[in-house]
Amino acid sequence: MKPLIICLSIILFLGESTSSAIANDCKETACVNVYTENNQIIIEARKGDKTVKKTIAQSPKKPVIKAKPTKKPIPFFLLPEPKKSVAKKPIIKKQVVKKPVVKKPAKPRVKKAVTKVNLSDRLTKLVPTAGVAYQPEFEPLVNVPVYFWCDLPELFQSRVEIIGEIIDVTLRPSYVWSFGDGSTFTTTESGAPYPHGLIHHNYSRPGAYVVTLATTWNGTYTHNAQLRAVTGKVVKISIAGINIVTAPTTFKG
Repeated sequence: MKPLIICLSIILFLGESTSSAIANDCKETACVNVYTENNQIIIEARKGDKTVKKTIAQSPKKPVIKAKPTKKPIPFFLLPEPKKSVAKKPIIKKQVVKKPVVKKPAKPRVKKAVTKVNLSDRLTKLVPTAGVAYQPEFEPLVNVPVYFWCDLPELFQSRVEIIGEIIDVTLRPSYVWSFGDGSTFTTTESGAPYPHGLIHHNYSRPGAYVVTLATTWNGTYTHNAQLRAVTGKVVKISIAGINIVTAPTTFKG
């Protein structure tokens, strides 16, 4: 039974040391995590426990009232003669009409919003959405290549400061083009007009088609010179309409 008791004591000691190590992870150095949730990029940072200290002012001390020294009585033969009273003319006071005081309504106090550590909306607004363009712009023809491209950058970088920590986020886009006739094309290129564009498609039938571009953002973030991957992804959808026509046929003798 003695060896069993020794083993149990070692397990309990290890468990306490492990839990205390986990609790102290974010006290000296900040813990940072960048991930996606509901198609948004979220940056979270935690460092210790934030506490606000308030100083309590001491109550003011009561003033010490010193006793006034008593004056000795003056003999009656040294007192000055009383002055004769002279009748004064009555002073007629003019009535002053006071202007009514108009009280201004007090302005309501607006409470300032407290910013939380979560910056989910900040990076979401910075991630751009693609604008779809194609060439020829006016009534592309059947069986003639139509060139597509978007106006997104090849690299998106953003520096965020949170609780005194600097975090650099780098995102790269990838694209899935759906041309509306069942054909798709996956690429990491943003495309370009003719003749340099690599994204083009031939329509075999005339008609109105809806072109859909799905842009997926993936990337990494750097904190304290350590590079980590962003958990998850952000997907943005762009749509454009295109009308494909047939060319008129002419016969030459």
